[in-house]
Amino acid sequence: MSQQTASFAAGCFWGVEARFRELDGVVEATSGYMGGNTENPTYKEVCGGQTGHAETVQVVFDDEQIGYEELLDQFFDMHNPTTLNRQGPDFGSQYRSAIFCHSEEQRAAAQQKIRQINDSGKWPDAVVTEVSQAPEFWPAEEYHQRYFEKNGAGFCKL
Repeated sequence: MSQQTASFAAGCFWGVEARFRELDGVVEATSGYMGGNTENPTYKEVCGGQTGHAETVQVVFDDEQIGYEELLDQFFDMHNPTTLNRQGPDFGSQYRSAIFCHSEEQRAAAQQKIRQINDSGKWPDAVVTEVSQAPEFWPAEEYHQRYFEKNGAGFCKL
């Protein structure tokens, strides 16, 4: 097994984490925070909009079972990548669409996928997904991990 890491922000991390967990080849999906300026931020701080972090899911995957491109397809299928700092009823920079790349190969694949989506005309507006180098990942508090499994709720409306 060859494991890689990918990090995606697509709005509320509860639904994003649950969707990635369903995929064959995903070894682990963890809700957390990336892209901000505060060390070890709390949910309250991130939701306050002062830390600059996005609710992010870090995915560990077996690249012999699922490729990064398939993860990108799933990511773009689970949210609207054309809305700036908003997904469904949730708004603020913590809900932005972002791909935090762990390699130059991931960056190139993400940028190519965005070009393909924009060229396809799938969305009336251009994709606003941020693509950047992965900064430090801060796992969210335990009560956010596997939230739907623990609480029996359905998916967030993404």
